Amino acid sequence: MNEPPFESAPEVTMTDSTVPMPASEPEPKPEPIQATGQTQALESTMTESTMEPESVTIGSEPEPQLTESERLHLRIRQNAHDTEAWQQLIAEVEESSNLENIRATYDALLKEYPNTPSAQIRYISHFLNNQRTFSEAEGLFKRFLKVTSPSVNMYRYYLTYIRRINTGTDAQSRETIRKSYEFAINSIGSDKDSGDIWSDYIAFLNSGENSTTWEEQQKMDMVRKAYQRAVQTPLDNIEKLWSDYEAFEVKLNRITAKKFMSELSPAYMQARSVGRDLTKHVAGLYPAEVPLTTNSKLELSLPTVPSFSISERQLVGKWKAYLKWEESNPLVIEEKDKKDLHSRIQLVYRKALVRMRFYPEIWFMAYNWMNSIGKHDEALTLLKSGLEANPSSFLLNFAYSEALEIKKDYVQVHTTYTDFLQVQKAPLEQLQERIEQEKEKGKHQADEIDEISTDPDVLNSSESLLSVLNSDFEDRKKEYALTYIMYMRFARRAEGVKASRTLFGKARRDKYASWEVYEAGALMEYHTTQDKEVATRIFEAGMAQHADEKEFVLRYLTFLISVNDENNARALFERVIPTFTAEESRPIWERWARYEHQYGDLEASQKIDKRMAELYPNDPPIKRFAQRHIYLGLDAIASRDIGARVRKESSSRGDTLSSITSSNDRSSSSNSLLKRQSSPEHEKRRGEHGGQKRQRNLSPSRERERERWDGSSRRRSPGPPPEKERSFRRQEKERDEEKTVVLPQALSWFIGQLPAPSNFDGPVFRTEDLINLFKNAVIPSTTRPRSPPAPPPPRTGGRPPPDYSPYQGPNANPRRRY
Repeated sequence: MNEPPFESAPEVTMTDSTVPMPASEPEPKPEPIQATGQTQALESTMTESTMEPESVTIGSEPEPQLTESERLHLRIRQNAHDTEAWQQLIAEVEESSNLENIRATYDALLKEYPNTPSAQIRYISHFLNNQRTFSEAEGLFKRFLKVTSPSVNMYRYYLTYIRRINTGTDAQSRETIRKSYEFAINSIGSDKDSGDIWSDYIAFLNSGENSTTWEEQQKMDMVRKAYQRAVQTPLDNIEKLWSDYEAFEVKLNRITAKKFMSELSPAYMQARSVGRDLTKHVAGLYPAEVPLTTNSKLELSLPTVPSFSISERQLVGKWKAYLKWEESNPLVIEEKDKKDLHSRIQLVYRKALVRMRFYPEIWFMAYNWMNSIGKHDEALTLLKSGLEANPSSFLLNFAYSEALEIKKDYVQVHTTYTDFLQVQKAPLEQLQERIEQEKEKGKHQADEIDEISTDPDVLNSSESLLSVLNSDFEDRKKEYALTYIMYMRFARRAEGVKASRTLFGKARRDKYASWEVYEAGALMEYHTTQDKEVATRIFEAGMAQHADEKEFVLRYLTFLISVNDENNARALFERVIPTFTAEESRPIWERWARYEHQYGDLEASQKIDKRMAELYPNDPPIKRFAQRHIYLGLDAIASRDIGARVRKESSSRGDTLSSITSSNDRSSSSNSLLKRQSSPEHEKRRGEHGGQKRQRNLSPSRERERERWDGSSRRRSPGPPPEKERSFRRQEKERDEEKTVVLPQALSWFIGQLPAPSNFDGPVFRTEDLINLFKNAVIPSTTRPRSPPAPPPPRTGGRPPPDYSPYQGPNANPRRRY
């Protein structure tokens, strides 16, 4: 299986000749390790699903004599992505300490989950504890690091191995270790968790002994270069590295130290700021890769096949946001250093593709990004790797086919589509077989229920399951047909109409291809050759198999109308209408009626409406009449004469009160909302006194009191205002009432949802009664009382009543117990 082909920077590319390995150890042979008897046994259980183990059949319970290992192998053979079975099998073979079993099992695991760091590290760890197996560990390192691994722990293991076998102090050993560090830094140094590798590398450079001044200067230059690269990378220990670098420069020369630190400070500050954002992005994606202790065992983490639950969709969203953030170049890497930016983003995508292996969307993002930087061949290889992980992905299959078509590799496109059709056919056959089994099971249950008269809940459950299976089966058939249609499009583009006809003939003979293939073939013929006779024959061939599909019939009828074949269209309509129920045929009736309304005479238009009125008696006559006067969705009768437009505007958010009051049929409802409804008693009093508020009689003492404060001016007050002034005030009041009132969006939407008085059948409250209720309500004061409140009535026991007064501080009410 191909690994994700992210190409590293020139200094990062790792091949057998460039991997820093000890010269004293022999190079491992490139041939794979020969399989032993146990290896062959494991591989035989991991073959295609058509090969069944002895005495075990798919779909049956494992026989009791099977061992636990055999049971796990059977589970994995039935489902190669059963992560729980893999973990149990790995734990079992590791407990046995049999290197041959370990080797065979891990090879099989990495075939299904390639480039999975936790599996690779645990695999290698079995060969690092014994010097006799170091050569095999070296071969595994070359195998796993040939394409840059996204795991920091993998490089920690690699560096530990290199330092363990290069214990000497000679120049050759130190050079091997230095190259290994350089290789690790170039490959994984942009990862935030690689800070300890940077620190160890700098410490290793500082530990070198030099006999000449030139050698000492060379060492200082290498250390300075390593520090400067590290402090411009958002590492988890960047602040410690900056402090150490400052101490290093000050120790050499205080004057030059100030110059170096000031020049590098902006890049360091940017990296530190980006590091904080980076930590927030990856916190919910994967745990930090901390260095492993000596005897600790890395947990085996395998990607799972998604069910697209809410949490999984949220995880995909987080990954997409993180990847887009990395692509935005938050470190502001300059154009001249774009190789460093590309290397960083490649590493991020490698990490994403390992953890999100079964999410085609992430593979497609990586493919698009790779194309955007001009690496088209690598992008194509990446898509191929994604297809190996997700062979049933429509996204990746279609993208891969288009990429091959652009390269004019038509043979490979045919292979891709053919393989994809086979991948889709397998679940279709399984679904069909299961549907037949459920039908037989339902028949037996129905017979048992008839015989013993039991509760039919079991039968209902079986029918519900059968309905779900049928629905899934129909959906998959349409998707299968979609693949054929895309295949036909490619053939027409690349090889002409004749090639697409050949594929259409193949699709016609395929029992799983749905009616969409016929429509696509007919329209392709018509729009390519302008031969409507051929297209009509294809539609008729589809009618022979799919005449019970109302949607196909509707498409056929629409095609005949579009090519102005009225005779055949009318004949088709009259032929198919009796084969459907009234509700099923409604779209067909409406399509033909729309044609008659637009292009037929008035007599034919009224005739079709009369037939529909007999078939659909519950439809109002005004609806059928309005449909005769509609064009391109413009229904002025509904919007202007029936008020549909006003109701639509009233129900939409952000509606203003003016749009509500503009409707004639809602005017009474709107007025009741704008102003308070008067009670009958109030209207009676207004009629008795001519609409003027009656002056209340005052007692003699109250009258004298008012005269005392108002003085003679009140006694000399003029009478009622002249008629002209009263008219002016009345007009002002009416204008104020007619002013448009604009309410907040939430309140106006709520008002728009209220029913009109004529449609409301609930309880009705008089406005004046509600106002009186509010007037007489006892509302606690919002200010602190000056005198202590009255003591509460005596209680027989229990907790005191809650205190609803405003909070006045912790010591305001010492009697409160809560």
